[in-house]
Amino acid sequence: MTIQIGDAVPDGVLFESTGYSDENHCPMRPTQVKVADAMKGRRIVVFGLPGAFTPTCSGKHLPGYVARLEQFKARHVDEIWCVAVNDGYVMAVWGRDQQADGKIRMLGDGNATWTKALGLEVDSSAGGMGIRMRRFSMLAEDGVVKRFNLEQPLKFEVSDAETLLKQLG
Repeated sequence: MTIQIGDAVPDGVLFESTGYSDENHCPMRPTQVKVADAMKGRRIVVFGLPGAFTPTCSGKHLPGYVARLEQFKARHVDEIWCVAVNDGYVMAVWGRDQQADGKIRMLGDGNATWTKALGLEVDSSAGGMGIRMRRFSMLAEDGVVKRFNLEQPLKFEVSDAETLLKQLG
């Protein structure tokens, strides 16, 4: 069942790399981020998408949140998370490529475990991508979903930064 407004965000573990090695400029080993702990007492925007370096994700979805970071902060959002079914290394490099470092938390759900707990998995095996996350955005306050926008397959109409900003008033 897909997560809905009023639901508690399921606990899970995501992976994040925030540093780079000096010798080869690759991301450092990702650390675990426990979702429930990271959301406790905080106002978090989460947007999920099919994958790093994909056309809509790189061209529109992530850049919209990076560009509007200050507007979200003005609405008392503590953090913005970008989550995809990629590993933490890939998410770090994609974040650097998209100039999201230090702005958006780039979190990997490499095994789609959290994606499945949210009820947001989609089988994209026909296109060679395996199990992926459906495109969405949400606002969670103290681990409870307050706003939720789920895209229809192959659409990008309601999970963008502008739509969520309008919902936050």
